[in-house]
Amino acid sequence: MDTKLQNLGRLEKVDLRDIWESEATDFTPWLAREDNLALLGEAIDIDLELEAQEQSVGPFRADILCKDVINDHWVLIENQLEKTDHKHLGQLLTYAAGLQAVTIIWIADRFTEEHRATLDWLNDITDERFNFFGLEIELWRIGNSPIAPKFNVISKPNNWSKTVVQGAKRLEEGSLTETKQLQYQFWVELGEFLGQQKATFQIRKPAASNWNVVTLGRSGFRLYPVLNTRPKEIRIDLYITHKQSKACFKALEQDKEAIEKELGMPLNWRLLPDNKASIIELHEPRFDPMDQTQWPSMKAWFYEYVGKMRTAFADRIKQLDPEEWVEETEEQFVG
Repeated sequence: MDTKLQNLGRLEKVDLRDIWESEATDFTPWLAREDNLALLGEAIDIDLELEAQEQSVGPFRADILCKDVINDHWVLIENQLEKTDHKHLGQLLTYAAGLQAVTIIWIADRFTEEHRATLDWLNDITDERFNFFGLEIELWRIGNSPIAPKFNVISKPNNWSKTVVQGAKRLEEGSLTETKQLQYQFWVELGEFLGQQKATFQIRKPAASNWNVVTLGRSGFRLYPVLNTRPKEIRIDLYITHKQSKACFKALEQDKEAIEKELGMPLNWRLLPDNKASIIELHEPRFDPMDQTQWPSMKAWFYEYVGKMRTAFADRIKQLDPEEWVEETEEQFVG
């Protein structure tokens, strides 16, 4: 037998209560950490930014209150270290009624079938102002390895169908300009194309806008596919809005040669010292976004190069320690 196969480990499931004795004092503070919110956000494709813990919403207190950094909408997280129950379901409905527009994330050790079905039903009957996610959390380890969390999505909103219906209604009403109609239609088609290709990433639900969003697994870093009608081009922007964006930019720039070699194309590195954000851009001037005959090639280009950008940057971004670059960057600006 191959000796490599003999050395394979065995996954062992760990009881949640062995690690977190209390939801309020153990699990909630753990989940509220930036790296763990990023792990949760990666599972549901939302870039989460912490606003508060144990925040009052009507007569109840939400475990964690966040913002979706892409659209600035509220995100409420309610968690349980056991199976779901009616008490928590009632709280979720109260939150939805009180906020009018919200994404609600219910995390539990195990979902009962009736509670999973209820979230599916809520996602079916509500419009795009409301989104309901159900996730089961597991803990695993191999031998003496560190214990690793895993989020399993049990229920999620069908944002594509909701948004397509609303977009079609706006098209019928004639409330969109021709350019906005084309932008909206392109993102619908790109989303469908990525699904057909079984891409390892997703864009956000389509909108009548010249940009869309792809997450990178860490708050403060996002990829923006862009349709630029003046000048006629398409591009991908890595937008850095981290509170130490300049230090993060300089740290990534140290790998500029290796990153551009991996992409096979040069990048435009824009520190933007007078702006909170910094941007790293990949331009492709061969395409006119208004020319629908070019869309098949444009969709293929976004599929290829958004994937390459994520491969080149995602791990580097997760490992970034901006503190190593803060002093040097600040000295540069002062000088």
